[in-house]
Amino acid sequence: MTLFVAGVSFKRTAVAMREQLAVKPPQLVDTARRLKLSGELEEIVLLSTCNRVEIYGATEQTSDCADGLLRLLNDGQHDSRSDVYVYENAEAACHLFRVASGLNSMVLGETEIIGQVKNAYESARVAQLTGCVLNRTFQTAFHISKAIRNQTAIGRGATSVGSAAVELAEKIFGHNLATRKVMIIGAGQMGETCVRHFAKRGVGSVLVSNRSFDRAFKLAKEFDGQAVHLDNFLQALAEVDVVVASTDSPNTLIRRADMETWSRKQRNRPLVLIDISVPRNIDADVQRLNNVYLYNIDDLDAVVRENVRAREHDLAKCEQILVPHVATLLAKLNLEKTGLDDSAAGDLTRPCVISCFNPLVPTLCPG
Repeated sequence: MTLFVAGVSFKRTAVAMREQLAVKPPQLVDTARRLKLSGELEEIVLLSTCNRVEIYGATEQTSDCADGLLRLLNDGQHDSRSDVYVYENAEAACHLFRVASGLNSMVLGETEIIGQVKNAYESARVAQLTGCVLNRTFQTAFHISKAIRNQTAIGRGATSVGSAAVELAEKIFGHNLATRKVMIIGAGQMGETCVRHFAKRGVGSVLVSNRSFDRAFKLAKEFDGQAVHLDNFLQALAEVDVVVASTDSPNTLIRRADMETWSRKQRNRPLVLIDISVPRNIDADVQRLNNVYLYNIDDLDAVVRENVRAREHDLAKCEQILVPHVATLLAKLNLEKTGLDDSAAGDLTRPCVISCFNPLVPTLCPG
């Protein structure tokens, strides 16, 4: 039996090609079943996200046809062979372990991918498309992902301006945003990103103010929030806990005088002001007022850079957790260490090298 993975990802393949191969969630099972039949596979799991499309399979044959299975996803209209990677046995297992743990993600250590992998596997399992090989391989991947989350800081800390804004707000409000209100001034791409991050963390409610009220209304409605006319956003300060300014206006929108009025009315109530506009929309002097916490885009960028460095520092520790499981899995499944040799050590396009079987040599295994 051979375990393999064939796929394309953001590392090699532009979004224009990935979107042609992408499979919508309701179609995963039927598509996987078609691929299983076409490739004469014993087992299959099909994973499709915005950053990758991958076929995990087990076959009694060779995996020579693996890249051809991917071409079936767009009916062979476009030849993607130059973008496709195919890994077998140890390399395939190592690749899955890294994908599930967020080590092969665009944002190192992101946590969304583990849910996507679990959903893909569970859909295939329920449809009876998996067996001993993939069941054990994916369950091992989930175990490794959990261990890496618990034993390292690879998934902690904001890695975008939007998530950094949420992180700062959580520090001030004690990681409890469920009773808090946030107002976004500016409904462009950055403002929308911030709204999504706050909503993901369970913020109580969202207000959106924008030069175009229709745009504000549309974004607020998506998150069960409230649209506020730009002329009235200062009055709304009385009911919010966090304000994010993200506009292209060249003017100061929140002045110290405005915040002094707010301060007299609110007394000891804290307010977080996050100004990610360039030029800045919030008067820097407001940070001199009690209970007003002002951050600009440079502050958030510094948080992001520090968190990315911290995640990269933990990579070796992640490998020490991951590596021993590869050999153990192969032994249990009676699979060979296909494709692993000393010549692969310098090839960063390979997901794993021979040192993966020596826990004393934690060579990174970029997927």
